[in-house]
Amino acid sequence: MLRLLAALLALLGLAAPLTAQDGGRLIEYERVPVAGLPDQRLTIWLPPGYDVYQHRYPVLYMHDGHNLFDVAKSNFNKIWAADEAMLEAVTNRNIEPHIIIGIWAPGADRYRQYLPRSAYDAATGGLRAQMDQTANGEIVSDRYLAWIAGPLKSWVDSSFRTRPGRDDTAIVGSSMGGLMSCYAFLERPEVFGRAGCVSSHWPAVDPRSVEGESAELKALWDAWFAARLGQPDGRRVWLDHGTATLDAYYAPYQQVIDARFAAAGWQKGRDWESRVYPGAEHEENAWAARLPEIFSWLLAKD
Repeated sequence: MLRLLAALLALLGLAAPLTAQDGGRLIEYERVPVAGLPDQRLTIWLPPGYDVYQHRYPVLYMHDGHNLFDVAKSNFNKIWAADEAMLEAVTNRNIEPHIIIGIWAPGADRYRQYLPRSAYDAATGGLRAQMDQTANGEIVSDRYLAWIAGPLKSWVDSSFRTRPGRDDTAIVGSSMGGLMSCYAFLERPEVFGRAGCVSSHWPAVDPRSVEGESAELKALWDAWFAARLGQPDGRRVWLDHGTATLDAYYAPYQQVIDARFAAAGWQKGRDWESRVYPGAEHEENAWAARLPEIFSWLLAKD
């Protein structure tokens, strides 16, 4: 009888709203060695009920993991509150709870780990020189992506109760992490079925070094997406930006990318979304404010 009751509760738990009393559980892994990369660090959030029920969960990978959950560990005393955003989206019955894999940024190596290698390889002249100067070292985002899509994902899928398929695997980041999320989505479409590219840093370098809009950057991103976008095939991507601080530089590039999605036959509102948040700045509080909306659209089941 006890086993039957537990089974019934587990089934009910699949559809029951999450309670505010149970905020999930965090696990942290420090100094994860990865060949060819700085040591990595993980903070993993397991949804409420993970330790009670036996069903499997979709997985969300997020960059800048130190800024996701705990203010005490954040860079700027601000966080995305990704766990709270997930709970809000689930409570509103828009999405299933996801395991969140927060991958910390490697300090001074963040830029060279997040700048898409294929975009860097396509850059020339002064733009390429500025990228090299900002990186102060080899661009290693190709290794980072190979690690996430390969060894890290394999470990996550074998260590936790996940649903490992493409449609149950998402990746989200902001700023340079937004570029990295688009990079993962485009280069590994068999792995990542969802991507959130939040306040993506399309200038790629200090935008103040570019007088007005850069035709070279527009052409670079247009060609980069055109060569890799393909057909939606059930995939989904979110793009957005604010209009203040660094985000004030992004609109001209985002418009070019939006046009590329439309030209490739992706249907806005179904396959991709692009939003502008007037007055929103380039910082964690702004991203936290819209993260429930991002999750509700990006991670919703068709």
